[in-house]
Amino acid sequence: MKERRLLWQLFPTYLLIALAILLSVGAYVLVTLKDFYYRQMTADLEVRARLVESLVETPFLTGDPVVLEGLVNRLGEVSASRITLVDPAGSVLGDSHEDPARMDNHAERPEVREALMGRTGQALRFSQTLGENRMYLAVPVEAKGAILGVVRVSLSMEFIDKKLLSIKGRLALGGGALALLVAIVSWWVSRRISRPLEEMKLGAARFAKGDLDQPVTVAGALEVSALAESLNQMASQLDERIGTITAQRNEREAILYSMVEGVLAVDAGERVLSMNQAAAELFGMEPQASLGKSVLEVVRNPDLQRFVKKTLSCKGVLESDILMKGADQERYLQTRGTQLRGAGGEAVGAVLVMNDVTRMRQLESVRRDFAANVSHELKTPITSIKGFVETLEAGAIDQPEDARRFLAIVSKQVDRLHAIIEDLLCLSKVEQGAGRSEVPFKEVALRDVLEAAIQACSAKAGEKNVQVVLSCAGNLMARVSPPLLEQAVVNLVDNAIKYGGPESRVDVEATADLFEILIRVRDAGRGIEPVHWPRLFERFYRIDEARSRELGGTGLGLAIVKHIAQAHGGSVEVTSEIGKGSVFTLHLPAA
Repeated sequence: MKERRLLWQLFPTYLLIALAILLSVGAYVLVTLKDFYYRQMTADLEVRARLVESLVETPFLTGDPVVLEGLVNRLGEVSASRITLVDPAGSVLGDSHEDPARMDNHAERPEVREALMGRTGQALRFSQTLGENRMYLAVPVEAKGAILGVVRVSLSMEFIDKKLLSIKGRLALGGGALALLVAIVSWWVSRRISRPLEEMKLGAARFAKGDLDQPVTVAGALEVSALAESLNQMASQLDERIGTITAQRNEREAILYSMVEGVLAVDAGERVLSMNQAAAELFGMEPQASLGKSVLEVVRNPDLQRFVKKTLSCKGVLESDILMKGADQERYLQTRGTQLRGAGGEAVGAVLVMNDVTRMRQLESVRRDFAANVSHELKTPITSIKGFVETLEAGAIDQPEDARRFLAIVSKQVDRLHAIIEDLLCLSKVEQGAGRSEVPFKEVALRDVLEAAIQACSAKAGEKNVQVVLSCAGNLMARVSPPLLEQAVVNLVDNAIKYGGPESRVDVEATADLFEILIRVRDAGRGIEPVHWPRLFERFYRIDEARSRELGGTGLGLAIVKHIAQAHGGSVEVTSEIGKGSVFTLHLPAA
């Protein structure tokens, strides 16, 4: 069924009710007036009939038709009515408007029949003689208890019909004007009732769209204004609650966004309900793009999918380590999962909290490698020392030449042990100082630090006849830790002298721009293959272990350089060309 506006339900109803009342009142007035006129006419006819009765009683007794006819004509003319005299047999003795001889017997006429029975008779009908509607009233003429005849008086209904027709016209005109007024009033009343409701409807639509700032106008009847007040109160409460919910949601999203751990929530069908930024970065996608999708679509990892299924079916807290294989690297996720429960305690999904422990795993691997490397590096000289000591104890000490040779080897291995321990202590000191922000920095002339480092390597350079050339502006200032930076440059220059070969050249150059200071140490050695560059600064990493040990390297020099650079907020890198040498560059922040 088609719905209609309230206005078009109220207005036609009011109008129909008003028209029905108007028609009913008009009909009642017409019927009342018609009845009134009929009663008046009846009373008038009865008075005339009684007057005629008193005048015709004697002529009825004599029975002279000429006298009766003359009397009837005079009375009819005087009273402006039709008068008819009828004998007890129904024959017309006289009539003021027609010849009695031509008239039918009137015994069966209703009013005459009533009069012959001694009662006043009345009838309203169409007169065939005169061709019009007339009202007839008949009274008996009595003498000494006997009915001598009937006097019938009649009047035309044309006057009453015209009068009633005139009244009908006036009633119709007045009713039309009143109907128009009623229609206007009905329209006004209908609009007065429907307009506040329409405004409330529009207001409710605004509220439904979230526009709660514009209240509904309070107007109309008490019930309507109370409804508008209720709507405004509801909007105010909704605005307050939506604000609270929005604030809570924003706080929750801010917390989730700020979390380092990845958070993933799924429903019972394994579709994503929520995902924070950390989880999206772990999976390599946008958080909003994953909503509503299944876990299989978002992350193609069988271990994670199995963990989600297990979490959805388990009431407790589950933990697992999941390996995420990417194009560039592998990630280890320490994952905890538990069920999401609704208000009734039923399971509606699951939430997973994922912590990226890749760095921790890498550090554990580095620690294990470091322990193994330290053990290996220390074991080699200790084993050598132990072997030669046992050889000396076995009798070689009695052979002076062998004893001196063995003791020289032992001394060399002890120096190696000392160098390894010194480098380890230096590396540990640098790491601890950088981690606690205890490294003292001050602004110094960079040339002085570099000259001190070159001077520390001058003896070794002189042994190999290596020329070390410094290129640094005297006014170049840097905020550094002079001892640490000197140590880093000494390590780089020492390596350049070792691996550059005898009678070669080492260039030390320092330049600066707006953002950083660059210290380059260039040698003329045989170069380093690119495959070794990423691992060159790891602890105990050697390109050629035999040659490195032969030259007295501990495998920790470049690791120390890297940590000193990091302690200054910078970095170190290497570039090399096979057969032409290598360039080690320290990047330090500008002062």
